[in-house]
Amino acid sequence: MTRIDKTFARLQAQDRKAFVAYMMASDPDAATALQIMRGLPEAGVDIIELGMPFTDPMADGPTIQAAGQRALAAGGSVTATLDMLREFRKQDDTTPVVLMGYYNPIYAREGGVARFLSEAVEAGVDGLIVVDLPPEEDAELCLPAAAAGLNFIRLATPTTDDRRLPAVVANTSGFVYYVSVTGITGGPAANAAEVAPEVARIRKAAGLPVVVGFGISTPEAAQRIASVADGCVVGSAIVKQIGEDRPVPEILGFVRDLAAGAHRG
Repeated sequence: MTRIDKTFARLQAQDRKAFVAYMMASDPDAATALQIMRGLPEAGVDIIELGMPFTDPMADGPTIQAAGQRALAAGGSVTATLDMLREFRKQDDTTPVVLMGYYNPIYAREGGVARFLSEAVEAGVDGLIVVDLPPEEDAELCLPAAAAGLNFIRLATPTTDDRRLPAVVANTSGFVYYVSVTGITGGPAANAAEVAPEVARIRKAAGLPVVVGFGISTPEAAQRIASVADGCVVGSAIVKQIGEDRPVPEILGFVRDLAAGAHRG
């Protein structure tokens, strides 16, 4: 079992939902980002989703795009992201970490996929979300990642119909990330009544936990969405706090409130 599998098994035994927090590696700089990341588990975060900065994101809204630009300006890269995780693992060997990003920086980096997967496993990565690789391209990264012992987490969306869903979940592991709204991160608020039947449909098809992201920015929203899913993800609302140069304790306090909301769900 991966750290992700163990986390969901533990939460299920406790009758609790998962809270997943997204942050961008190297945002606003390497030292501050590491300080924030190290504080997330104590703030109630069950799984950390760590963004790898990229110049041309597709699924990210303006808030996370800006975080990526800050990170790149501070020297952020795939290598810097893995270095940050290595430092995190010196103090925390239990919290699951999922890298979220795009295929280009992995493919174009010297050593390509083989080097990336080897270093990811060594650094302590548990799973990958690479949003621009559809199931038809599973041989590129998904299947090699699974062979290396990493979970490959796929996104399902409101437009993923019953014909498409089997392909989406076929090689997915760890959990399925359900995008609650059509569009980019930081968009309209998620609607629990609309999300609930989709979560049930995807969970039945995948046989995996379903975690909901996009459109969640308050503890109340986290509670509502978590109540109809296996957990929720908050990204833009946290990244916005970082982008406003708030003190790290204040950022972690904000995360703690969101986590409490999700756990009440």
